[in-house]
Amino acid sequence: MDFKSLFVQFLSGSDSLQAATGRSLWLFLPELILCGSIVLMLLARLTSGDKLIPTHWFALLGSLSAFVMVMFQFWQLGINNEPYTVLFTGLAVHDMFSVFFRGFLLFFLVFVIALTVLSGIPDQEDAPDFYTLLCGAVVGMLVMSSANHLLMLFLGIEMASVPSYALTGFLKGRRQSSEASLKFVVYGAGAAGVMLFGISLLAGVTGTAEFGELGTRMQAIFSSGFGASHPAARIVLLAMLLIAVGFAFKLSLVPFHFWCPDAFQGASAEIAGFLSIASKAAAFALLLRFSLAVTSFQGGVIQGLSLMMGLGLGTLAVVTATFGNLAAYSQTNAKRMLAYSTIAHAGYMLMAVSALLVLRSAIGGTGSPTAEQMGRPVEGLLYYLAVYMFMNLGAFTIVALIRNQTFSEELDDYKGLVHQSPILAVCMAICLFSLVGLPPLGGFYGKFFIFGAVFDATKVHWFMWVVLAAGGLNTVLSLFYYLRVAKIMCIDTRPADARQVTLTAGSPSGMYLLLVTGMVLYLGVFISPLSRVAQRAAEAFL
Repeated sequence: MDFKSLFVQFLSGSDSLQAATGRSLWLFLPELILCGSIVLMLLARLTSGDKLIPTHWFALLGSLSAFVMVMFQFWQLGINNEPYTVLFTGLAVHDMFSVFFRGFLLFFLVFVIALTVLSGIPDQEDAPDFYTLLCGAVVGMLVMSSANHLLMLFLGIEMASVPSYALTGFLKGRRQSSEASLKFVVYGAGAAGVMLFGISLLAGVTGTAEFGELGTRMQAIFSSGFGASHPAARIVLLAMLLIAVGFAFKLSLVPFHFWCPDAFQGASAEIAGFLSIASKAAAFALLLRFSLAVTSFQGGVIQGLSLMMGLGLGTLAVVTATFGNLAAYSQTNAKRMLAYSTIAHAGYMLMAVSALLVLRSAIGGTGSPTAEQMGRPVEGLLYYLAVYMFMNLGAFTIVALIRNQTFSEELDDYKGLVHQSPILAVCMAICLFSLVGLPPLGGFYGKFFIFGAVFDATKVHWFMWVVLAAGGLNTVLSLFYYLRVAKIMCIDTRPADARQVTLTAGSPSGMYLLLVTGMVLYLGVFISPLSRVAQRAAEAFL
């Protein structure tokens, strides 16, 4: 008998509900491992054990163990060929899609912890609190990626958001950091309240909170003979709009982006990089699963709802990408510029969700999309997120390393850095050009896959041509402010009184930066491995 069987048998007993719970806990083990590491860090703090063993070792060991467990589950899913497993009587779901995002988040957590150790944030005194909050936020994001219930949707978002508020204001003694954290809390609480109201309305009208049942109940409401003029139908549409506000805030979509630049500028570069990647990935995982649930039945008004949602998200994607790129031009602070860049990239990624919903609206009709076409938006989004992790992390890593030596995050202090530290300038240029989407870097194929999915959607509705054109135009627009940073670092003359900035390839920080940048290059040349994994996750999801 293997370890899995013993574990399930220990938790199960003879009762069927207990048996299901035991299996759910086994599949939920990565989250439990991460929670266990949080307990260990708190105990170390209480017993002064953190003075003997640095807290980051507990966080690193816990995140690595959880990641290994997720990889084992991924292998098991491939061997057993299971489509999905419902956890905790329908609260969560375990499939290739959720496993992909869980692995993504835990893998990224390992990189973030390593970066904080190299950059020296936090100090030893604050380390237990910092890593507890960091791991706690990731636990919430893991819940978001596997949520299959409106309760888990809200719970996951709040579990991820509350530690993020504290992490944003973790730099003690900095007024800017405290103000950013307070603004994040106030706006986040408002968005959470609006979203909770929408969840309550949707659950109350449909009589269910499980994603698998929402589509069926909404189909019955919209097909009751009253159409969208029926009071219940109008309440459902209002609820969907209110829930969309919560998603828009989490993804920093226009006009709910206002917290993002201030939060990124006030937080440390390490936390800004964490929020720019992890929170976006978890939110997109949840948005995809929720969107698929409410449009799970085709025909009639539901089919029109899928099209309406797709076109609405497409419009929001165009506005968000355009605003983010235009606003980034005038920024003089590196983190603030990258914050607007993050907003723009959220717009690009939202185009994939828009394409998916538009394609779904055509299922069963003339010109019905093929299974391959249906999978492209999800595959493209997953590939883009994986590449985005490395190229954005690389940019924020460079900001953190320069900050440690110049005590500044202003772009003016980057002048002529290529003469003092060529590795910093070259790695920054690679990350920025990948963010633009220039070949042969990873960002090119990420955008190529997404734009290809949008092109498929143009065969369903003409408006997707507008989305496609806007995506291409924004790619060109973004080139100029990314080029400006490269020009400052490589062409401008460094002032004589500027602080010295050095970084060698053989140093721990240099090797870390080369690894991250190397992954950007690798994913631009060797596409197939990640593409196959993303394709399998997309097929399981759909």
